[in-house]
Amino acid sequence: MNAISVRNLTKTFGKKRALDNVNLDIARGEMVALIGASGSGKSTLMRHICGLEIAQAGLGRVEVLGQSIQSGGRLARDARGLRRSIGVVFQQFNLVARLSALSNVLLGNLGRIPAWRGTFGLFSAEEKRLAREALARVGIPEVVWQRASTLSGGQQQRAAIARTLVQQSEILLADEPIASLDPLSARRVMEVLASVNRDGITCVVSLHQVEYARRYCPRTIALRDGRIVFDGPSVELTNNMLVELYGANSEELILPDAPMQSARPSRAATPRLSPAFV
Repeated sequence: MNAISVRNLTKTFGKKRALDNVNLDIARGEMVALIGASGSGKSTLMRHICGLEIAQAGLGRVEVLGQSIQSGGRLARDARGLRRSIGVVFQQFNLVARLSALSNVLLGNLGRIPAWRGTFGLFSAEEKRLAREALARVGIPEVVWQRASTLSGGQQQRAAIARTLVQQSEILLADEPIASLDPLSARRVMEVLASVNRDGITCVVSLHQVEYARRYCPRTIALRDGRIVFDGPSVELTNNMLVELYGANSEELILPDAPMQSARPSRAATPRLSPAFV
């Protein structure tokens, strides 16, 4: 059973087609990068997978863990329940600035506890223990009692990942998680995501620079104008191919003087270029 299946997904904002008949499958346990220039459809696709956006009415369908989360322009009845299995990490961290790191991580329990407990911040000793373990798991046990507003960008992002661990997510969607971080913090966040993936969580990471995809993600899906134009092993996505696919826009995807990096063997057998771009 696939972790994620997308069929004939189309989304239009006004006259712009953000997603154009997208089809893809992501197996359980994969770590996949989504790349593309600005406006290519990466974030829109992420939001459809977790049910935050609804596709155009018609044939579009998204399945998560073998169950439909949306189909024909409507959310499934159990979409809210399915969202509990999907952790989402955003570029902006989405932490409550005045709360401690521990309190922010504890919020990952909200989908699984009574609403009144969440409203009053009443968490059990076991839930607090698991939250502290999650912070240690992402490498920042020392920030447990620090206010989120005092954490560095990299620490905030790792706290956001810890929150998804407490949520007990089976799928983690990271939408541009390193876009606002310095190179050292970006590497640490990507290493945490790779480590989480090795524990069996399916990870889909939207990235603005392909070098991180080559280094950390065995498989890359490249989008252009809402269409998939490449799907295959990340090491096969060369700089020359990026120029072919994106033209002048390829400059924002390539780190200057970045060497090619190897990645773990991918479940995807061979790269696939859309016929329209070959």
